[in-house]
Amino acid sequence: MMSLFGVDSDHESMTGKEAYQRILHGFTVALRHSSIRKDLEKLLDELKELEVDHYRSLMLTTDGSTPSFYKNGVIDFLLRICLEKGIPAIDAYEMASYNVASYYGLSATHGSIATGQIANINILENPTNPTPIGVLSKGQWVVHPQKSVSVWDDEIQQSLPDMKIDWELKADDMQFSMPFGMKLVNDVITKPYSVQIDASLEELSLEHDHSYLLLLDRHGKWRISTMIQGFSSGVKGLASSFTGTGDIVIIGKNRKDMIRAFNEMKRLNGGIVVVEDEEIIFELPLPFMGVMSDLPMEELIEKQEELQFILRERGYDHSDPVYTLLFLTSTHLPYIRITPKGIYDVMKKTYSFLL
Repeated sequence: MMSLFGVDSDHESMTGKEAYQRILHGFTVALRHSSIRKDLEKLLDELKELEVDHYRSLMLTTDGSTPSFYKNGVIDFLLRICLEKGIPAIDAYEMASYNVASYYGLSATHGSIATGQIANINILENPTNPTPIGVLSKGQWVVHPQKSVSVWDDEIQQSLPDMKIDWELKADDMQFSMPFGMKLVNDVITKPYSVQIDASLEELSLEHDHSYLLLLDRHGKWRISTMIQGFSSGVKGLASSFTGTGDIVIIGKNRKDMIRAFNEMKRLNGGIVVVEDEEIIFELPLPFMGVMSDLPMEELIEKQEELQFILRERGYDHSDPVYTLLFLTSTHLPYIRITPKGIYDVMKKTYSFLL
């Protein structure tokens, strides 16, 4: 059915059988291994059990994982898994290069080393070690085997706008009166729940996992206010400009701490901020469009791990809070989402509460 609408690839296979069925229907299948879906080893084992030994229809993806997932590498990490699972080296490397270029119709210029191809080349010590010791991009060194190379482009930096916020979040904006809210059942799936607690309090109890939830227009023109259960029992104020819609998510138990977190995020021109008892206990500036950091990857990994530790200490018991913040507004996932138009029921394609 999906192919009739033009769909010809998929990365959502969670079993080898699902991947195999998609291949049989002519799909190109991306095998996923990400921070919340570590499926690659299972998929390869099950495809082998199904006697799949042709890999031209397969690609590899980390599915946009958060920084700490990449401590062991990016696609080279996935290639290592493939090699350890007995995938022939040429097939494994094509799953990360030629197959991708071929799927996107770019094989005339990308995906192989030949006359007329764009000079994107990874240099390896040997085929059994997929981590490159040197990298050329369009003929320029990105990673040199013997010396440090700077690749940051000042023109690109200047072309990325910051997130200027020229409006105030006031106490009057912190009104929560919806009869139902969003229940977080894992990192990214949210279901509706009936709000049974008093949502008029300045501060909610730390004895339960209900919190206030706001989605704010980045330009200050509208707000959606509701409750969220299952995010944490102890986060008093968190503000994030890293969201699926580019707007601002605020979560917390204490209204003053939520406003304080917003104001600090505003000062940073975008970022993720956690406040407790009016003190800033974590901040990650995201100066480019409110969603991108200018930190070196090693430092960004440390900051993400710090955020995860702080939230876990305060009752967040899922695996990836950054994914949670990103996907609260993402309408490609069930069951309900908080959106600029209101609370949206993805399965029924209806709004329960409109702006």
